[in-house]
Amino acid sequence: MLIIPAIDLKDGHCVRLKQGVMEDATVFSKEPGEMAAHWLSQGARRLHLVDLNGAFAGKPKNEAAILEIVEALNGQIPIQLGGGIRDLDTIERYLDDGISYIIIGTAAIKIPGFLQDACNAFPGQIIVGLDAKEGKVAVDGWSKITGHDVVDLAKKFEGYGVEAIIYTDIGRDGMLSGINIKATVELARKLTIPVIASGGITNIQDVHKLCEIESEGIIGAITGRAIYEGSLDYKEAQELADQLSNENSIP
Repeated sequence: MLIIPAIDLKDGHCVRLKQGVMEDATVFSKEPGEMAAHWLSQGARRLHLVDLNGAFAGKPKNEAAILEIVEALNGQIPIQLGGGIRDLDTIERYLDDGISYIIIGTAAIKIPGFLQDACNAFPGQIIVGLDAKEGKVAVDGWSKITGHDVVDLAKKFEGYGVEAIIYTDIGRDGMLSGINIKATVELARKLTIPVIASGGITNIQDVHKLCEIESEGIIGAITGRAIYEGSLDYKEAQELADQLSNENSIP
C-alpha cells in the first residue's frame, strides 16, 4: 500500500484547499522542490501533483514549479500529475519533462475521444481522476456535479486502457474526516484495474483501515492536509502500511 504525499500547486506555492474551494487555500510552502525532497526523505515512493490553477483554467499554469519538483526528485520516484491537461501535446511535454503518470479528470468526461486517444498514444501512463459526491461525478475543479455514475464511468474508462483510477470523495477532501471506505471498496470491486483512494485521510487509524481493504484492489492512498498539519506522521504511515501489507500477504 502506497501512502502518496500530495503537493497541490497554486500560484507556484504548495497549498491545500478545503473541498476544492480556491479561495480557501492554506499555503504550506513557497518552495515546491524542497517540499518534494522532504517527502522523498521521509520514505515516499510516489508523489501526487496537482496544478490547481490549471484545473480551473483548463491549461497548465504551474509548469515552472512542476519542473522544479522533477529536478529535485531527479527520477528517484514516480510522479503523477493532474490539473488542466486537455490535449495530447501537453501530455507528451510533461512525460518528456520526467513526469511518470498523467492524471486526466474533467477532460475525460467533457472532451469526447480524448481519454481513449491518450491511452492509445501513451499506454501505461494515463490515470483517470474521478471525483464524486454521493456517487455522482464532479467536474471543473469540483464546481459542477454531473449526472454520471462514478462506477459506470470507471468501467467505461477501464475499457479504454487506463492504468488506474484515483477516486476522491469530494465531501471529505481536505476536511480531515476519514476516508470513505465503503464507496472506495464498492468502486474497486467493480474494476480489474487498481484504485487509489483520495480525500479525507486523517490519522494512523485510516491507514489501518485502508490496509485492511488493500486486497480489494486498492494500491494506495493520497494524503495532503493531514501530513502538512501533523495529524498524520507520513514516515510512520508508510512504514505501518508496509508492515501490514507484508502481514496480509503471508498465507
